Amino acid sequence: MKYLPLFIDLKNKPVLVIGGGSVALRKIQMLQRVGAMIKVIAHTICPELKKLLLKKNINWIGKKFTPFMLNKVILVIIATNDAKLNTLIYNNANKYHILVNTVDDQSKCSCIFPAIIDRNPILIGISSCGTAPMLARILREKFELLLPQTLGYIAKFASLWRNTVKKHIINTVHRRRFWEKVFYDDHIVPLITRNRFKEAKKKFFSTLLNIKHNNSFKTGHVTLVGAGPGDIGLLTIKGLQAIQQADVILYDCLVNSDILDLARRDTDKICVGKHIGNHIMPQKQLNQFIIQLAKSGHKVVRLKGGDPFIFGRGGEELQKISEAGIPFQVVPGITAGTGVAAYAGIPLTHREYAHGVTFITGYNINNNKKFNWNSLSDTQQTLVIYMGKVNTVNISNNLIKCGRHINTPVAVISNGTYNNQKILIGTLIELEKLAKLVDYPTLFIIGNVVSLHNKINWFGKTALYSHKINSIINTVTKDYI
Repeated sequence: MKYLPLFIDLKNKPVLVIGGGSVALRKIQMLQRVGAMIKVIAHTICPELKKLLLKKNINWIGKKFTPFMLNKVILVIIATNDAKLNTLIYNNANKYHILVNTVDDQSKCSCIFPAIIDRNPILIGISSCGTAPMLARILREKFELLLPQTLGYIAKFASLWRNTVKKHIINTVHRRRFWEKVFYDDHIVPLITRNRFKEAKKKFFSTLLNIKHNNSFKTGHVTLVGAGPGDIGLLTIKGLQAIQQADVILYDCLVNSDILDLARRDTDKICVGKHIGNHIMPQKQLNQFIIQLAKSGHKVVRLKGGDPFIFGRGGEELQKISEAGIPFQVVPGITAGTGVAAYAGIPLTHREYAHGVTFITGYNINNNKKFNWNSLSDTQQTLVIYMGKVNTVNISNNLIKCGRHINTPVAVISNGTYNNQKILIGTLIELEKLAKLVDYPTLFIIGNVVSLHNKINWFGKTALYSHKINSIINTVTKDYI
């Protein structure tokens, strides 16, 4: 992040504008709206700007710039087409640590103006950090359509009763919960937007007193959220809402860090996940930790990669949470099996190749003596194996023994749905060799549907096939010898 988004109170603050044309005029009109004291330097000024000179807080102080004019100024806006002059002003302003904005010249800006959505007192600034101003303007147009004009009314209503709420609800966490309840309420906000303020006020105070007397925030809440297989765009809207309302997020190692950035800045984010051979927090201890946080009144999000009910131990955690009497809900996620397969261009079912799909985990498969390998022999069933890399030999040998042909197509996929996704394709007999060539996390897809990858792959690079891998390995070996 190159620029820090910042809203500045410029009322009665001195701002220097160099330029007298239409561009300078637009900047001056914006500065007037916030009450700045505007000084103008220009050889000539346009007719519209001449009219503004008759108004308060704007003065034409000279035709030629001198460094002395920077005295006591907190912001300089340069709106001329004289490159040498612009450089001179920018360098002098920088010397005195004065913020500078040079129109259409990012290299001479220590601050920039965003595209603004004004729903007074709600302000939204959109910026490309000077790289693509037109894109920022297009985004602004889209958000203008999405955000209701009545948004400002809601903010003003909240402002009227903010101090009252502080007196009634002292705990800051509980107070934030109250406001969340108000803004998400199906009755209060619509009343405000329809100018029915008396009814909105009545409903507002009814909610406030009910929360105060019933102490309804004493016990927290747990939301089990599936973060999807990786790509941030695969997070559900409901999952995003839960993350943004959370006081504490307990997340797994496989969760995309970009998703964590969607949380509020004051949210505690704690990694409780597992790497191969390294458990940050044992499951039993984690269950107790979740319950303890919720009993302390926190809104807890347990954030898991993929879907929490597909090899995510989500059911185990909710059993303990339920037994402890903690309120909870579940937000499903796109599981790795379906998400990664889609991004690899491999349909898990197809009328001509597979009439069903089976998901299994390969992590503890060696220790499970009751595992029915014969149930996986159907060649019309696609097999998706999570966490299979640690037991690749056992998996391939048992599948061949139970009837899967050694030339059954297989795909080994690592970092699925990410930009660095890697796909290796070969046959079942080659599974061990392929698995050694990729890093965790990995997913195996076994079945005839794998052969469709080369026709419908749409995301990232196409797969590397085993015969090409052998060719590369042989070439490197010959060169080495």
